[in-house]
Amino acid sequence: MPTHIGFLGLGAIGTPMARHLAIPGFALAVWNRTGDKATAFAAAHPARAASTPADAARGADVVITCLPTSREVEALLDGPDGLLAGLARGTLFVDCTSGDPATSKRIAARLAEQGVAFIDAPVSGGVAGAEKGALTIMVGGDAAQLDRAMPVLRAMGEKVVHCGAVGAGDALKAVNNALLAVHIWSVAEGLLALSKAGVKPEVALEVINASSGRSNSSMNLFPERVLTRAFPRTFRLALLDKDVGIAAQVARDQKVPSPLIQLTAELFRAAHVALGEQADHVEAVKYLETMAGEEIK
Repeated sequence: MPTHIGFLGLGAIGTPMARHLAIPGFALAVWNRTGDKATAFAAAHPARAASTPADAARGADVVITCLPTSREVEALLDGPDGLLAGLARGTLFVDCTSGDPATSKRIAARLAEQGVAFIDAPVSGGVAGAEKGALTIMVGGDAAQLDRAMPVLRAMGEKVVHCGAVGAGDALKAVNNALLAVHIWSVAEGLLALSKAGVKPEVALEVINASSGRSNSSMNLFPERVLTRAFPRTFRLALLDKDVGIAAQVARDQKVPSPLIQLTAELFRAAHVALGEQADHVEAVKYLETMAGEEIK
């Protein structure tokens, strides 16, 4: 018998994730807020386009959500066409949204009342990782439920890590992305200072990337996106702003001194406001360049 999966959220990462589930052994139903996306997906792959969230969940062994925020996942629960109307007792709910721990815990508690298990399973690796099925998946929840989910998660990801109780995956994903933001901002500051001091950015990166200051940002993002001025739109700045804000809240909740993360959250919020909803996360560099009155090139 195939495992029946309801997949909700066919965005830039969700679509290739769902594509890896449209294989023998799985019976896939997909839903998206823009219904045309689900219809097009079902026309191109062995999957059924669900008309509502309840329809996607009905008869599913596993329901997967991949949406921009936890708030949007929670909003899908209620109403005659909401997920709670379609979820059966014993279903496993896997939330791949880069969410916030508090909302995930609240969702888990509501689902438990209906006999539905929940794990948070945010992913890292971007669109490229999703396309290759090579995502890193951070899981918060009961280990037995992770075991149930593992065949599905393995179809989408290369590395699956059990991080702790519900919310732990969300917390780790947020902190990981906060570090990404710190790296982007600090590399930009350093290159702008060096440029004004007469050091060409490509020369600076050649040295940094052979030395202790290197990071994924200096090794990949800046050579490929900033120095070329390409800035491809692969992950929205608005979402990184959200993630850094979650990390800052996690640190505050745990009463951990976190001046750098708190400041980074403020800087990326300002960049988000200045550059708009569609800007890519690396375009935060442009906000700093505007303040410096010089481009990194």
